[in-house]
Amino acid sequence: MSQTVSKIREAKLELYQKKGKIHAKTVDGPFKHLRWAMVWITQIIFYGACWLNWESNGTVRQAILFDIAHEKLYLFGLVLWPQDALLLAFVLIIAATTLFLVTALAGRLFCGFACPQTVYTEIFIWIEAKVEGDHLARLRLDQNPMSGRKLLLKSIKHALWVALAGWTAISFVGYFTPIRELLPSIAGFQTGPWEAFWLIFYGLFTYVQAGLAREAVCQHMCPYSRFQGVMFDPATRNIAYDRLRGEPRNNRREAVSRGDCIDCGICVQVCPTGIDIRDGLQYQCINCGLCIDGCNQVMDKIGAPRGLIRFASENELAGQTTSDAWLRSPRIAVYATFLVVFSAWSINLISQRSLLRVDVLRDRGALLRETAEGHIENAYTLKLMNLDDVPHEYHVAVSGLPGIQVIGADRFAVEPGSIKPVSLTVATSNEGSQSGIQPIRFEIKAIGVPATRIEEKSAFALP
Repeated sequence: MSQTVSKIREAKLELYQKKGKIHAKTVDGPFKHLRWAMVWITQIIFYGACWLNWESNGTVRQAILFDIAHEKLYLFGLVLWPQDALLLAFVLIIAATTLFLVTALAGRLFCGFACPQTVYTEIFIWIEAKVEGDHLARLRLDQNPMSGRKLLLKSIKHALWVALAGWTAISFVGYFTPIRELLPSIAGFQTGPWEAFWLIFYGLFTYVQAGLAREAVCQHMCPYSRFQGVMFDPATRNIAYDRLRGEPRNNRREAVSRGDCIDCGICVQVCPTGIDIRDGLQYQCINCGLCIDGCNQVMDKIGAPRGLIRFASENELAGQTTSDAWLRSPRIAVYATFLVVFSAWSINLISQRSLLRVDVLRDRGALLRETAEGHIENAYTLKLMNLDDVPHEYHVAVSGLPGIQVIGADRFAVEPGSIKPVSLTVATSNEGSQSGIQPIRFEIKAIGVPATRIEEKSAFALP
C-alpha cells in the first residue's frame, strides 16, 4: 500500500514539473489576495491613465503622452524633452537599485506580485478557469480527445484572450498616440505603419507570453531568475520549507517520531511554476507565497502551527535568532546607500531644473561684418526652448566685451512646450585692444519670472 501511495505521489510530482502545461490549484489566503490586489492596482493604472486629460493654458491634452514626433513627454503638468534624458536615467537607476534592495531583503517579491508576466498570466488563467473550470477540469479537458465541447470551450477562451491582448495593445499604443485619436483610426483602418506594427506586435506578445508560455517564461526565458542568486545571502528572507520542523515526512498515522509535513503535495499543486519548495531554493521560484497559503490551510486542518512554509532566511532555518542580521549585510548597506544617493541627486536635479533651455549657434556663413560706423557685428541663432506649460516672453542680453549689445529686437515670445529659433545680430564698437575670437555670454530671462533665467557662453569674432 505504501509503495502504491509513493508511486501516486511521484506521478503527481512529475505531472506538475515535467508534463505539459501546469494547471495550478486555486488556493485562498492572504498572499492570493495580495497578488490580486496588485493585479487591480497595476491594471487600473495601466488601462486608465491613458484616458486622463490635463488642462494647460486653456487647452486640454492627454495627461500622460510620449509624443515621439515632437520629442516631448507629457506627465500631467510636466513637459520633458530629450535634454532631460538624465532624469530618465536616474529614474531607471533608482528603480533598479530598489529592485536589488528588495531582492536582497526578501527575494523575488517583484516577480511574484508586480511583474507584468505574473500579472497578465494571472488574468489569463482567471479567464481560462471561468471558461473551462477548475484545475482538474482543465487538466481533463486537455487530456481528452478533440470534441465539439472541447473545441467550443477552447475557442471561447482564446477569443477572450485575443480580445484582452488586443485591448492591452491599444492601451499601450495609446500612450504614444492620443488614445482618443487612436480608436477612430483603428476603426477606420487608418493607423500609421508604426502604430499598426506595435498594435500587432504587443497584442501578439501579450497573447503568447501570458496565455501560451506562462510559467516557461519564469523557468527558461527570464534573465532575472538566472542572476538573482548573486543578490542573496544567508540573511535574505525567501519562501522556504522548514526542514527541521517538517522532516521526516509522514501521514500522521504512524506511531513514530515524525515531522509536521504530511506530504500532501498541496505546495506543489498550487505553485504556478510547478516546483516543490521542499527541495530547497530554486531559481524558478517567484516568491508568490501561494505555497504558504496552501500549507497553512493544511496545518490548520491537522492542528499544527502555521509557518511550516514561510518567508525565512537561511540563518533562521538553521536555528539562529539574529533577527537583525540583515542590518549588518554589506550588500544591503551598499544598495541602500546607492538608493539614498541617487534619490537625493534626482530630487536636487528636479528642484534645480530650469524651465528654459537655450542653444546658441554662431552664423558660420559670415565670420564677422564691419559696418560703416566702424562697428563689428556677428550673427547668431538662438533656439529658445520653453519647457513650461504657459507662454513666456524672454529678454536677451549680451556681455563680455566693451560696448557689446544686441542690435534690433531683444524680446521674444515663446509658446508653452515649444522651441523658437530667433536670429540675433550682436555688435561692438571695437574700441578696445582685443582681436580674434573673444568669449561672450548671453543672458536670457523670462520677463516677470526672475527665477527663470539662464546664461550661455559663446564666442565673438573680432578683426
